[in-house]
Amino acid sequence: MENMLFPIIALVVGFVLLAWSADRFVFGAATVARNLGVSPLIVGLTIVGFGTSAPELVIAAFAAWDGVPDLAIGNAVGSNVANVGLVIGLGTLIAPLTVRSQILKREYPVMLAAMLFALALMLDHELSRLDGALLLVALLGLIAWTVRIGLRERTDTFAKTMDLTPADPLDSEYTKELAIRVGTRTAMAWLLVGLVVLSASSRLLVWGATEIAHVFGVSDLIIGLTIVAIGTSLPEVATAVASGFKGEDDIAVGNVVGSNMFNMLGVLGLPVVMHPTAISNDLLIRDMPVMFTMSVILLFMAFPRRGGARITRAHGLILLALYVGYGALLARAVT
Repeated sequence: MENMLFPIIALVVGFVLLAWSADRFVFGAATVARNLGVSPLIVGLTIVGFGTSAPELVIAAFAAWDGVPDLAIGNAVGSNVANVGLVIGLGTLIAPLTVRSQILKREYPVMLAAMLFALALMLDHELSRLDGALLLVALLGLIAWTVRIGLRERTDTFAKTMDLTPADPLDSEYTKELAIRVGTRTAMAWLLVGLVVLSASSRLLVWGATEIAHVFGVSDLIIGLTIVAIGTSLPEVATAVASGFKGEDDIAVGNVVGSNMFNMLGVLGLPVVMHPTAISNDLLIRDMPVMFTMSVILLFMAFPRRGGARITRAHGLILLALYVGYGALLARAVT
């Protein structure tokens, strides 16, 4: 048990510092971009939307560097499941959400396409450096497409102001959320502090998680799917709860959609470029189907309709129950 003390401390401290540093990193990056004149919508869809996956990305890099890419892959897939079941489920229990954004309506199919692309590359039971490079190229294409949507929406919003037609709700919410300004030097300081602490806490967390896995004889994949995935989803949990209380429902869902796309392309792509790895049958026949099922359920719950899609507390209970069931399935696989 003494051998477990330091890994557990490392894991807990790593989680706490990870959540704090991810928030400071995203805040600094978003504020610098806003001070340089980038529109709130573009900042929100890219830096804020994808930035909540910064913990997963840094952990993926350190896991690959340490020769445990399975932990990174498990983290990417497990985080996507947690983002829907835990983040949206828990957030909706606290404050039900109404989704109205037409931008999100366009992003849902892209999220599913990113997942299908990643699955197609896994079907030969390995992810090579070429596969990783293809995923990263797809990520760059996704970012370019997202920026294009932001630019077009901002143009449409300006045109709509001439006839007093409301802008897309996501645009309005990001404009309000990013209205608080601080100086560029202060923002850069937070950006650098967040990046340094994010890297250090990720390194600490990877070490603690792998040590615990070795002590209990649990695979790196299972640790990535569970403990690490839950820990790296803390920024999304905080964002969902805070956005729900502020009435920024589209941001709450938009961050999950953006994070899930980034996980499938960036968090999967980076570690296998560094360290190619085999893909287990368990990932293909258990974890990937669960991820797709949860994502499709979210799509039906949150797809904007006339008057907006309402994600109720009952929906939140369903998502949480499914996530708990998935956790029980993983626990059974360990025993």
